[in-house]
Amino acid sequence: MRELHTAAEVVAASEDDALIVWAAQDIGADRRTDRETDRPGHDGPLGQVRAWAHGDAVVVASPRVSRRDRMAVRGRPADAMPLIRHALAQVGPAYRPFGDADLIEELVRGVPELALLGGFSWMTTTAQPPSEKSPAPASPGPAWLEADAEPEVTRLLKAAHPDSYAMPGVPGVRRWAGVRDAGGDLVAVAADAWPAPTVGLLAGVATAVHARGRGLGERVCRFLTGELLAEHGRVALMVDDWNTGAVGLYGRLGFARRRVAAAIVGVPPV
Repeated sequence: MRELHTAAEVVAASEDDALIVWAAQDIGADRRTDRETDRPGHDGPLGQVRAWAHGDAVVVASPRVSRRDRMAVRGRPADAMPLIRHALAQVGPAYRPFGDADLIEELVRGVPELALLGGFSWMTTTAQPPSEKSPAPASPGPAWLEADAEPEVTRLLKAAHPDSYAMPGVPGVRRWAGVRDAGGDLVAVAADAWPAPTVGLLAGVATAVHARGRGLGERVCRFLTGELLAEHGRVALMVDDWNTGAVGLYGRLGFARRRVAAAIVGVPPV
């Protein structure tokens, strides 16, 4: 097993796989998120990212990325199985392997301590989203929100998307974009969260219940996708497979879908 220590090594070993590169975050760096040193609730590093390669398989163990200790994996099952065992022995059983659905299913069959946790979709784009087809409504356009708007973001998310992984104050959630209605009320949001240098992540998408059906979520996602592409060159997101409306929205914005799955050491929670 060969340990990888730099982003360049991860890129080379994984053939620049966006999922693996995103999980690697800023490997080798002191992982403090933006503003952690001067904001309450943001005190301390996220932890050390570690990565290994074996044959054509690559594993990246990334602590507290998108609020989980995640272990991204790719490669042939024959190479990935011993590599997963090695990585779990190094970092502990709290990490959840995830990767292409067929690979994770093979790993669960071949590694008795793993159990399938569930499937979802990883979606990516490298192209600017298409322009809006219809004229924008007579209200302010999407924009970055100031830090003092975070209580409004929290209230909107608690009402419209209480299960969101991205929330104000969570380490790794960098900033929020939003849309306000003509009266100034916040009606749609999305977050720039847990980015890697060459892969931005769109998260925390929500629209106020009373404002749904107007395309506001699509507007804020279009804005944020463009902003993250300019900064990182690629944008990714994770979405539940059952959420066909969201999958369709992201598809309209140019995101390509990749079926992935996650596993857990031990028995999955009910």
